[in-house]
Amino acid sequence: MRMSLPCKRIAASAGIVALLAATMAGPAAATGHRPVQRALDSVVAAGTPGAQVTTRGYSLRSGVGDVNTGAPMPWHSHFRAGSVTKPFVAVLVLQLVGESKVALDAPVTRYLPEANTGAVTVRQILQHTSGLPDYLDEFRDVDLETVRHRGAEPAELLALAMKHPPLFPPGAKWSYSNTNYVLAGMLIERVTGRKVQAEMSARILRPLGLRDTYLPVRGDERLPAPHPRGYLPAKGSLVDFTEFDATIAWAAGGLVTSGEDLNRFFTALLAGRLLRPAELAEMKRTVPSWEGAEYGLGLGRLTMSCGKDFWGHGGDIPGFATLALAAPDGRAVTVEANRDPVTPEIHANMQATLDAALCAK
Repeated sequence: MRMSLPCKRIAASAGIVALLAATMAGPAAATGHRPVQRALDSVVAAGTPGAQVTTRGYSLRSGVGDVNTGAPMPWHSHFRAGSVTKPFVAVLVLQLVGESKVALDAPVTRYLPEANTGAVTVRQILQHTSGLPDYLDEFRDVDLETVRHRGAEPAELLALAMKHPPLFPPGAKWSYSNTNYVLAGMLIERVTGRKVQAEMSARILRPLGLRDTYLPVRGDERLPAPHPRGYLPAKGSLVDFTEFDATIAWAAGGLVTSGEDLNRFFTALLAGRLLRPAELAEMKRTVPSWEGAEYGLGLGRLTMSCGKDFWGHGGDIPGFATLALAAPDGRAVTVEANRDPVTPEIHANMQATLDAALCAK
């Protein structure tokens, strides 16, 4: 999910943020991670207040978690993960496929007749080949302060998208749309008769012990401690956007989590602990997506500098940007920045930090 729009300004210019930046290594971190630390420092130097990288063996941080106090990024921090929500939701749908409650190539309208999505299939919404317009386009030109506390219901978000014609016939090409995962969340609730939060907790969070992870309900705007402040840039300054009703992202991008939990989730997923082999294979069947990446069912694949493929997802939501990748051999890394939207330079440096950590010898 991405929402990059003008807002009111607060103090703390990018220059001040750069002056406040401080680099620290976690107490459990061994020496010898200098390339990763340098890459992480470059994320902050490019213009985000703070950044953190979490691997399965150590954690590093750079910059600040609060531009007003100068406090560093907190260890084991909670943050909004944006579209990293999508792999969690895709797993829930694929578990229902494995239980013969959902058919991947059935039309979505078999389960949600009121959706009026025509021949669009379950597979196509999970893979972003549905051609459905992105409901977030309705928010591109509004002041985010006007929707910070708004929240939304899933049917309302779907209705925003369905005001517009399809971008292309179902299955014709790939185009990222958050509407797809609103539909996926609605499908989960219709088939199971329970809220997607309850299904996620029962099927993923509790079995894996992901105590930092949850999908907020409407009106739940605060992050649990510890957490950095999340900032949105506007006209050369930063808006503190930490408190935010993320149900406007819901099953497409509302997740709250931590780096440790994301690493545990992706490691378990790739190890086959969440899906049967058949469903995991379907999740990893990819089509070309962004340049240099391929996209399966809620799961992206990237080839890093060491020549190895890694699986995961990125996420953007006002105040926070996240990249998380893992490999079947157990390597997993999450990079978090407390600014969004990010510049192309910040994003490239976040990806370079992932690469340095994943490909370290």
